[in-house]
Amino acid sequence: MQLNRLLFILGILFTVCACRSDFETVASKGDLVFSQDTIFFDTVFSTIGSSTFQLKVYNKSNQDISIPSIQLGKGLSSKYRMTVDGMSGNQGKLFQDVTLLAKDSLYIFIETTANAADANPTDFLYTDQIQFGSGANLQKVELVTLVKEAVFLFPKRLSNGGKETIPLGNKIVEGFYLDDNELHFTNQKAYVIYGYAAVPLGKTAVFDAGARVYFHANSGLVVGNNASLQINGRSSSTSQLENEIVFLGDRLQADYANVPGQWETVWLGESTNVNIDHLTIKNASIGLLIQNNNGTSINIKNTQIYNSAHYGILAQNGKIVAENLLVNNAGEAALACTYGGNYTFTHCTFNNNWNSPNQMAVALSNFKLGAVPETNALSKATFNNCIIYGSYTNELELNKKTGAAFEYQFNNCLIKLDSKFAATNPLYQFTNDPTHYNNILLNQDPKFQSSTKNKLNIDATSAAFAKGNASYLIPFDILGTTRTLPPDLGAYQSKPFVN
Repeated sequence: MQLNRLLFILGILFTVCACRSDFETVASKGDLVFSQDTIFFDTVFSTIGSSTFQLKVYNKSNQDISIPSIQLGKGLSSKYRMTVDGMSGNQGKLFQDVTLLAKDSLYIFIETTANAADANPTDFLYTDQIQFGSGANLQKVELVTLVKEAVFLFPKRLSNGGKETIPLGNKIVEGFYLDDNELHFTNQKAYVIYGYAAVPLGKTAVFDAGARVYFHANSGLVVGNNASLQINGRSSSTSQLENEIVFLGDRLQADYANVPGQWETVWLGESTNVNIDHLTIKNASIGLLIQNNNGTSINIKNTQIYNSAHYGILAQNGKIVAENLLVNNAGEAALACTYGGNYTFTHCTFNNNWNSPNQMAVALSNFKLGAVPETNALSKATFNNCIIYGSYTNELELNKKTGAAFEYQFNNCLIKLDSKFAATNPLYQFTNDPTHYNNILLNQDPKFQSSTKNKLNIDATSAAFAKGNASYLIPFDILGTTRTLPPDLGAYQSKPFVN
């Protein structure tokens, strides 16, 4: 009895299905609706595939339709490729008689691998279109991709199947030494680095104004063993930073524009003759990692470091002279000078709005746990006309151990620190310790234009306005603007904000 009932139900289902055929369709009349009429792909490098973009196609009519063809305008030669509702069609370029039910939709996923030679030589855009139907019923969705021509630098593959490695401090990492013809980075093409690119012993890497270097995951730049680095950027006149030298990750999608930790670091260890001017570093794990260069100064000017997963600058027994330096947002500290060293920062801005109670803007110490010896002299840490600020209560950490010097001084600086904590700690006597503190503005708001957008410029309403000491004046700010007297604190000369 139960078997007969089951057969009866199955019979009804087959009858219902037979009465409704998905092939009883009418031809599309050109009234499809699209989720967007132009798809702008993120910038891609030559030979490197893009991210996959999605287009949704709607049939808002009451009839099931058949789309005679969905194809790329450039046909089988197009550098774009598609899947339509999971179908690959003819090489991902041409699909015929695609059914779309009434009040339903379908998904098209599109990607591209284009070369600079394929793009328009005047604007470097590679374009095509998805065409639906033909003749009077033709509908189009435009496809636009900006293609960058790039130089790719990467470790060689070894005969045993592995890749080249280099020493990085006390560990071995996947990397390679730059050849002599790879040491000059121009602004003619972008550079994409896989693994760690190292400057050989006694050699110098030179970066021209406008150079762009994109680092793949787990990649970085190594300058050690008496190697040298010359970053020769210049002031830019537009938001495109056309003369700035920029180091960032190689994920160019808009969603990755401010994601920290996409690549590793610029490692400067026992290097000589390092000069950095107008460099922007974005989205690294550690922007600059400086170790054991206490013999010669690393000179940093007009430089910006943003969105570092751990530290904007981590210096261990380093020697830095910096002016017009801006470091914003890091998982641990915007600036950490640990295990001693010698440091001078003038007209610099250190800010940290990382969402963590353990983050800070500036940290100083004269020791390193596990090191031999564990303490090392902090012979100098001087901050002149600087801003040290952020979202946490205490944005300055001084961590001293006996057994080594711990010399520090803050002159005409705006500092954020819990006044109750400062009152009970001998290292933070802002008002009665002229050896270490002079003219400190405590817990006053610098009123940055937008720290979340890396706009740490100020206007005349800022607490940092005209609070600097002319004795430490750097005549031009990070943008090349002439400073007025008395100077403002931080890397920027105050101006009215412009959106």
